[in-house]
Amino acid sequence: MPLTKQDVIAKSIDYWNPHKTKLWQELGIDLVIGHREGYYIHDMDGQRYLDCHINGGTYSLGHRNPELIAALQNALTHEDAGNHHFPSPARALLAEKLALNTPGDLCYSVFTTSGSEAVDVAIKTARNITGKRKIISVEKCFHGHTGYALEVGDERFVQLFMAGDQPDRYQKVPFNDLIALETVLSKGDVAAFIVETIPATFGFLMPEPGYLQEVRRITEKYGVVYIADEVQTGLMRSGQLWCFENHNIVPDIVVTGKGFGGGLYPIAATIISEKCAGWLKEDGFGHVSTYGGSELGCRVALTVLDICTRPEIQTKIVQTAKYIRLGLDVLLESYPDFFSSVRQKGLIMGLVFNHPRGAILVMRELYKNGVWAIFSSYDPSVLQFKPGILWDKNLCDKFLDRFATSLFNIQKNIKK
Repeated sequence: MPLTKQDVIAKSIDYWNPHKTKLWQELGIDLVIGHREGYYIHDMDGQRYLDCHINGGTYSLGHRNPELIAALQNALTHEDAGNHHFPSPARALLAEKLALNTPGDLCYSVFTTSGSEAVDVAIKTARNITGKRKIISVEKCFHGHTGYALEVGDERFVQLFMAGDQPDRYQKVPFNDLIALETVLSKGDVAAFIVETIPATFGFLMPEPGYLQEVRRITEKYGVVYIADEVQTGLMRSGQLWCFENHNIVPDIVVTGKGFGGGLYPIAATIISEKCAGWLKEDGFGHVSTYGGSELGCRVALTVLDICTRPEIQTKIVQTAKYIRLGLDVLLESYPDFFSSVRQKGLIMGLVFNHPRGAILVMRELYKNGVWAIFSSYDPSVLQFKPGILWDKNLCDKFLDRFATSLFNIQKNIKK
């Protein structure tokens, strides 16, 4: 007998993740994903949802993108994961393509299995080149759940696993606060400042005009490595391949992941500048990852980069972002007491509500109307809205129509 949805939920509580599974049920989200294709996911019971979460950008190109499937299938005819100790055509070509499509002297790539692991590599690299240990990050940030990535993240998980409680190694400053940042960096004991170009889990707070340019200036002034976490904001989601390019700056290290593997094969990368690449030339065994840079993953990532860097794709993203924003502006005017603002850079969007748990209310209502989008973990008043970069007008209209219906229903219930 095949498993039913309730079987899967029960087994998940018993054997997988009790808390997370129960929490989704309590929030009214009983989703167990079955079939998935393009920008739609289907519940095991057959309900279809427009995927506006795309797992943090993992499915920017859609679920089971045909070009990516073809690349993986072709690679499977003659390649496997490979051996991470030796050069390979797939890894060499992918590293070269990243270097050619990343500005400045960001020319070396270390491949890993996840964005978290890639952040770990970035932090180790900064400590190696500076000879210092202290890492500065921003409050309410998220950089992953592995060792160093966890330690520079939000206190919620730092405390859970007793990590990062060493003030000589880690410290946080508010996002957009240049005075606080310079005060810390001026002490001379900092190896790196790591920051998401747009902090996703905190509700897509936008960098204030000039903020990232000043971050670049200040980090250079004090000899601090600037690590740009582009796991959620990179790969053309902002209208540029890397979101920091919108600010005319070049960090010392860039981290990418999630959509880099197109949702088909786990792969991430730490892109390192020439001036920070010391350990790669001195002891290349400094980071070893058995499946990092799998040849199969490299073939998929090469195709992801090929699609993302096509000129027509960039044009399409700009047009789609403008079209969606026009629709959202109409709804802002229609529901001003609840729907308060939109944080946006290209297809990176946070929808802000005048209610401390507004995004949870909207998430539930959208779910009833066949849309899956998720609230921001560190600010549940903000809904993470992530259109795919290949969305067409039809998908935009479907979202806007269902969002409008959801807002109408929520306002009606609030008035009751």
